[in-house]
Amino acid sequence: MQNNYDEILVVHLGGLGDMCLAESVFLSCFRHFGNCLAGLGNRRFLDLFSTYFARTYGVESRHWLYLFSEKLTGPVWRRIIFIGKDRQGALRERWGSYSHEKLIFIDMYPEGSFPDPEKDTSLLPRKKVHVEEYQLRQLGSLGIEPVKAVVIPKKPGRVILYPEKGFTKGKWVPENFIVLGDLLERNDISRMFLKPAGLDLPGEGVVIHELMEVKRLFAEGGIFVSNDSGMAHFAGTCGLQTITVFTDFDPAIWHPRGENISLRLNVDNVSVEAVGNMVRGLLERQG
Repeated sequence: MQNNYDEILVVHLGGLGDMCLAESVFLSCFRHFGNCLAGLGNRRFLDLFSTYFARTYGVESRHWLYLFSEKLTGPVWRRIIFIGKDRQGALRERWGSYSHEKLIFIDMYPEGSFPDPEKDTSLLPRKKVHVEEYQLRQLGSLGIEPVKAVVIPKKPGRVILYPEKGFTKGKWVPENFIVLGDLLERNDISRMFLKPAGLDLPGEGVVIHELMEVKRLFAEGGIFVSNDSGMAHFAGTCGLQTITVFTDFDPAIWHPRGENISLRLNVDNVSVEAVGNMVRGLLERQG
C-alpha cells in the first residue's frame, strides 16, 4: 500500500457528543499542522466538522481493518493523532508503527468521569475539569497551541424539545416533554419536537433522518431542551442555548459547549413547571 507521508490521520472513534466536545482539538491541530488532516471515525459525525479536514473516512470500511490486525500491513502516515481511550496502551503501540512521526495521543476524558456502580466516589475530593479543557491541556503539553473553538450564540427564537427513552442512562421521561410542550403552547411560546427515529410520540414534529438536516434546523436558532445526549452537545456546538437534564453523569465535566443550563435529576428542581419557568426567563432576558 502507498504510504501517506503528506497527511496526518486523526482517529476519533467516539459518538456524536464526544465529537462535538473534540472540535477545539480539531481546530487546534488544523491551525498547527495546516490543511493536511484526514479524519477517521464515524463519517456522519466527522463530516459535521469537515472544515478542519482535507478528507474524512468511515472506519467501518474494510480498508481500515489493518489498524486492528496484529499484522503490519497498512500504509504509514506522516503522523497519527489518536483521540480516545486506551487504558492499556495497546492501540497506541500498534498504531505507532503506522506513524512516521511520533504518534500523538489525546485522552478523551478524565478518569472517574463515568459512574462506577461498584464504588461510591461522590465523597472523594477531586478537581473537576470539563472534557474540552481536559483535551486542550494535553495539546498544550505537547507544544501544540490550544485554541478553543468559539460557539456563536444563535437567537433564542422557538423552543426545541428533544425527548428520548433511557437505555443505559436514566432520563427525564418523554411524557415530561409532552407536558412541557403543552405548557409552553398555553403560554404562547413557539415550540416544536425533534424526534429520534423509532420513538412514537403524539403530535407533529421533525424526525431525525440526517444530521445535516438537523444542522440546518439549528441554524435558525432556539432553546434546546433535552436529556444529556449527543444531540444536546450538537445543539450547543451549533450555538443554541441548551437546558440539559443530567442523571448519571457530572455536568461539570460533561455539559454541552456554549450557553447552557445543566440540571441534575433528583438534585435540582426538574419539574415541568420549573423547566417551563427557565424557558420563559431565558426568552424574556434574550428577547
